[in-house]
Amino acid sequence: MRADSGKEKQVKAWCLYDVGNSAFATTIMAALLPVYFSEVAAVGLAPNTPAALWGYTSSLSLLIGASLAPVLGSIADVGGLKKRFLLIFTLLGAVSTGFLFTVGYGDWMRALALYAMGSLGFSLSMIFYDSLLPHIAPPGRIDEISSRGYAWGYLGGGALLAANMAAVVLLPGGLGARLSFLSVGLWWITFTIPLMVLVPEPVVEVNGAVEGVNVLTRGFGQLAETLRNIRRYRELLVFLGAFWLYNDGVGTIMKMAAIYGAEKGIGMLHLVGALLATQFVGAPFSILFGKLSIRVGGKAAITIGLVWYGFISFGAFFLERAWHFWVLAIAVGMVQGGVQAISRSTYGVMVPRARTGEFFALYDIFSKFSGVAGPALFAVLTQLTGSTRMGIVSLILFFAGGIFLLRKVDVDKGIREAGNDRVTRDS
Repeated sequence: MRADSGKEKQVKAWCLYDVGNSAFATTIMAALLPVYFSEVAAVGLAPNTPAALWGYTSSLSLLIGASLAPVLGSIADVGGLKKRFLLIFTLLGAVSTGFLFTVGYGDWMRALALYAMGSLGFSLSMIFYDSLLPHIAPPGRIDEISSRGYAWGYLGGGALLAANMAAVVLLPGGLGARLSFLSVGLWWITFTIPLMVLVPEPVVEVNGAVEGVNVLTRGFGQLAETLRNIRRYRELLVFLGAFWLYNDGVGTIMKMAAIYGAEKGIGMLHLVGALLATQFVGAPFSILFGKLSIRVGGKAAITIGLVWYGFISFGAFFLERAWHFWVLAIAVGMVQGGVQAISRSTYGVMVPRARTGEFFALYDIFSKFSGVAGPALFAVLTQLTGSTRMGIVSLILFFAGGIFLLRKVDVDKGIREAGNDRVTRDS
């Protein structure tokens, strides 16, 4: 009983980290900082320059993170450094975010530098957070726990965003936004503490832990070995291909929804309100998706979510009024967290237990670069047709392609290929 109680504390501590870092995704990446940068930090720059600088900075941060991820993941595996790297990159992200409090009118260079460091910290910390999931999940519960993490994250990110929006409205000038940036940094650090205290560092299973320069040597060596033998993990690779396709559609809806709604004349109040609705709807439905996966299996649960996304894309073609946007936002909230959570846990059971850091770094790369083709197709079709409607409905192609590849994945075989005979999902 005590062992079960201790394991449950680890699970809760792991989930609480999602409460903390989700505030960065909502307040910093999605809602407040982009507007504050454009209207305050970048004031005085030529028209369209703020948007271009923001895009360049986001891309640079993504490329740096993608370049570092595989090596850092491999080093974390052989050196027993998952928690240490998680803490380092959490502090990089949270402290950089807190220092956004100092950004005022015309401080566009400082804003971009701090955002780049915060985004890099957020991205890299997620690798080591995700890599802990197969180690803390009790047998048969990996889908449930992955879903719980997303659910708690939705609640945490949504709650702080709501408080921050109130601060922006009630406090004079840009003080509300600046205090919001500071609150995100403090919030993120606070909810990291339980994980650092209660979740143990996974046992190193690759010939024992090593130190110093040997960690680097062994890390690079293990990465090279994995790349040479990557074809032995066929089912995992097919799953990554499916994930790359359908997550491109999911990510494009997340990134382009506000722009699409604004282009159709939906006001800012409705856009932000719908974003909050997505957060709070996403919490219970993420939990429900975890239960659904237990009943029908992870692949089937993901497929159901992707079919639902196809209907959302089709419905968005006819969007005209604000209430249409609200309905679509709620519909997205019903499947967004579930698809992401079950994707993470399905991938997790096909990852070699001794190399979770390295393989979740690969997962992170596919996740980041799956946001390229969708927005590009959206933009091209919008320009060719003169309307965003064809751009949004074209995302059905990504969901259909993802379903097609997902059907070819044999998860049980993938588990055996990884050598995980006693993994955290019941077979």
